[in-house]
Amino acid sequence: MSCYRQFSEEMSKLFRAVIMGPPGSGKGTISERIAHSFGLKHLSSGDFVRENIAAKTEAGVQAKTYIKKGLLVPDHVMTRLLLPRLEEMTKYSWLLDGFPRTLAQAKALNSACDLDVAINLNIPLETLKERLRHRWIHPPSGRVYNMCFNPPRVQGIDDITGDPLIQQEDDRPEALVARLRHYKDVAKPVTDFYKAKGILYTFSDTETDRIWPNISTLLNTKIPTIQSDARCASTH
Repeated sequence: MSCYRQFSEEMSKLFRAVIMGPPGSGKGTISERIAHSFGLKHLSSGDFVRENIAAKTEAGVQAKTYIKKGLLVPDHVMTRLLLPRLEEMTKYSWLLDGFPRTLAQAKALNSACDLDVAINLNIPLETLKERLRHRWIHPPSGRVYNMCFNPPRVQGIDDITGDPLIQQEDDRPEALVARLRHYKDVAKPVTDFYKAKGILYTFSDTETDRIWPNISTLLNTKIPTIQSDARCASTH
């Protein structure tokens, strides 16, 4: 039996989901709420990349060379970073944030496990532009601040480390439209893939607090049944 096949069968009794959305759509905020409300592991692809770079793994070193050049980490490197970590999560229900970004990544993930839900956040362009205009980040940790609704305690300074915050070049207005257009082009095959599998759920609004109740309602109908099935199976 292949490790991926065994991995798939071990995970078949647990709940697993992905969350997708353009930059500024609120994926991180909603992921944290889901993890807190439903007891899922929140797995961030960005965290995995930073951990591998810090640990100087082979895939981490490869990823760093692309990031330093301002390039997206290619599919084969992202897959090498992510799938081994998911193999370590066979006993947990989880929500994956930031992966897959492309159809190739979605197919690689599909070969490793069967997803129960794919959440897609559809946020109007003007809302995204406004959010990203106020977004500042702490690059080493990936912590994100918004000067309007999630500001740091001291302006321009990370709450935890005291390091200076930066605004990413591609969050600036002149780069943003092209960045969002690229996201839409790349994401559509992924959402089509999950739609065809019957697990895509799209949520549209301008505010996270209005989207959240609908996501919570959906997951309340999905997770208890699956968790109950897992408990029953473990008694046999």
